[in-house]
Amino acid sequence: MINSFSLKKPLFLLFCYFLLATSAVATDKVLVYAAASTSNAITEICKQFNQTTADIKVKVSFASSSTLAKQIDAGAPADIFISASPKWMDYLQKQQLIINDTRHQLLTNKIVLITPKGQQIAIAMTKKHDLAAKINGKLCLGDPDHVPVGIYAKQALITLGWWKNIKPQVVGTKDVRAALNLVERGECAAGIVYSTDAYSSAKVDQIGEFPEHSHSPIIYPVSKLKAAKKSADIFLKYLNSAAATTVFNKYGFSTK
Repeated sequence: MINSFSLKKPLFLLFCYFLLATSAVATDKVLVYAAASTSNAITEICKQFNQTTADIKVKVSFASSSTLAKQIDAGAPADIFISASPKWMDYLQKQQLIINDTRHQLLTNKIVLITPKGQQIAIAMTKKHDLAAKINGKLCLGDPDHVPVGIYAKQALITLGWWKNIKPQVVGTKDVRAALNLVERGECAAGIVYSTDAYSSAKVDQIGEFPEHSHSPIIYPVSKLKAAKKSADIFLKYLNSAAATTVFNKYGFSTK
């Protein structure tokens, strides 16, 4: 005699497989490429979003905006791009890789001079001073030719008349977090980073803020990419929500 459960077992297993498959399909994965300087804020925002949105899970890849833009241009499967500079968003727009109507300003920031904790220097952010004469060692900043924070830093150093003398001491890094880490470890006598990065570290002292007129406005644009999933719209909207704004402000970003 054939056991009735034996007949039903294949159907039961098939039903379970169907449920698992349906569940997997129902959960969309949105991949965000974001500037390294947004790491703390975006990580927290994604955690909040993932806890409250069951059918969409957001993952993030952090690096310099220039690196991320080039990866996207090369075919990386990102859905949303957050750049620390309009330059690299412009780059992708010229390549027709973003949805122009979704592009908008998300954040603003400032750049500051830092030193290892307890190794402060006395200098005013004016042309009357000479930074090279004040620091005994290297000055760490993002690669001034490619990395946004380095580009802003070079602009400020030129405006203040400091670039010529300090250039031999400059160490260009792959992104702002790399520059911050070198200063934290004392491998660089000073560094130029975003104020948000300085704020997040207990291992550095902030010496001074570079005048806004000394460099281009530090604007973080965000956009959905043309190859993005439809569900990316939901997270893009969340980035502009009151909940996300609270987190950005917590880490020192301005959302105005």
